[in-house]
Amino acid sequence: MTFKHEFVEFIPDQLETDTLYISVPHRTAIHKCACGCGVEVVTPISPTDWRMTFDGETVALSPSIGNWSYPCRSHYWIKRGRVVWAEDWSVEEIRDARALDRSRKAEYYSELKDRQHSKQTDSRRPRNALQRVWHWIKST
Repeated sequence: MTFKHEFVEFIPDQLETDTLYISVPHRTAIHKCACGCGVEVVTPISPTDWRMTFDGETVALSPSIGNWSYPCRSHYWIKRGRVVWAEDWSVEEIRDARALDRSRKAEYYSELKDRQHSKQTDSRRPRNALQRVWHWIKST
């Protein structure tokens, strides 16, 4: 199976079976499950979820899409617009992958928060001699 892609601002009410809809402003992609069951599969695009690659002609999503919460339990990648099927996972593999995802998200956002705090602290620190003197005068 192949997916054509459509860049949209808002996701349409009715999805075509063979179309991957990508909303860049809302950092989301959605499509009907590649197995044909009709379930709408939402893939948030973010540093901790899926990445979308557009090569000018085709689209890819990674990592793989595992529809473990749906009855079909389909598992696949979308690479260059084509569905590449993957193996089914056991309940333990799914549980472990979800735990790893949660851990990676927590680590990412913790590091992001630390970087933002560090940036704020650095922006308040006087950078040259004149700024340091002015800072000293204001603080006394």
